[in-house]
Amino acid sequence: MTEEVGSDTLQRIVRATLTRIGELDTVTDSPDGLIVSGSQGRVRAWAQVAPGGELSALRIEGAHYTPSRRRLRLPAPVTWATYLILVTVWNILTVWTAADRAAWLGDMATLAGFYVIVEGCGAPAQQPRLLRRTVEAGAVAALASTWRLPDLPNGNGVLRLAGGLALLTGSLWLVVAARRHRWRAPLSRPLQFPLVGTWYVVQGGGRMLNHHAQVPEQRGALDLVALGTLGTRTRRGRDLGAYAAYGHPVHSPCDGRVISAANTVQDQKPGEIRYQPPYGNHVFLDTGREIIKLAHLRPGSVTVRTGDTIHAGQLLGEVGNTGNTTEPHLHIHAERDGLGLDLEFTGIPERLYRGRAIHT
Repeated sequence: MTEEVGSDTLQRIVRATLTRIGELDTVTDSPDGLIVSGSQGRVRAWAQVAPGGELSALRIEGAHYTPSRRRLRLPAPVTWATYLILVTVWNILTVWTAADRAAWLGDMATLAGFYVIVEGCGAPAQQPRLLRRTVEAGAVAALASTWRLPDLPNGNGVLRLAGGLALLTGSLWLVVAARRHRWRAPLSRPLQFPLVGTWYVVQGGGRMLNHHAQVPEQRGALDLVALGTLGTRTRRGRDLGAYAAYGHPVHSPCDGRVISAANTVQDQKPGEIRYQPPYGNHVFLDTGREIIKLAHLRPGSVTVRTGDTIHAGQLLGEVGNTGNTTEPHLHIHAERDGLGLDLEFTGIPERLYRGRAIHT
């Protein structure tokens, strides 16, 4: 916010930006955010204007802007879902056309390894219900091929069997290792879970299951979405209200002092990310031993301010879709000296990893 950094700092940021991009040309809106163009390049920016017309908040990206590749859409039929279904069908056909028992066993092991990866790494409840059930039905179709076994010769497909078993073993090892991963950086004490209801971890665990792992202070973070009555995260439609998580109350996981809070960043449109402050609306708490960060809150819902003393269980805000996010969810992580810690919550046993449902 401009009142927090001061006019001198704001002017210094603007001058540094002009040094990078050259003489100011235009400021235009785009799906990626505000684009500030100069004679020597472009940068993305985010700004808020107070009702009186004064600039109340400004953020300028440090790197030159290039159009996002994520906006290059494949034709509708050519999607990752299509590939997933095609791989499933190919595996099923391979099992059904196996020439001997050894080959059949090898193909079944390969198919099992495929399902271990899909179910263990893909956060199934995050996917559309029809796609999820279609892929799961493939397992039933493959198992039905066992009726062929009595008529198949023993064969000599030993290498095929060994390859399938190796793929299955490797898949199991990767998923188990990622789910059991710990950074060996414990919290000073367990937190209270900040949400009530049924919640699903869409990011969490080791590197293969958690895209936050590449950011040192976020490496132990969790992204949480709510599950609706049908066991998926959305109802029909693509508006914010279609997501079961949107608007759910977020409570403080600990006692602490608010060291940063934001409440005026606007929600993103689901499926898109415009340039904004990465945490969006947020509350950061200092416990005296670590920093707890809760992010992507709904605009206008944050109930605390910087400097407030907070108690565990106190209402902080509501789940929103602000900042670096494509759908409504709660981001939570703990850090100490710039490194993320392993999260632990009272009353929630075992590890927290992508694909786990939490009931509170």
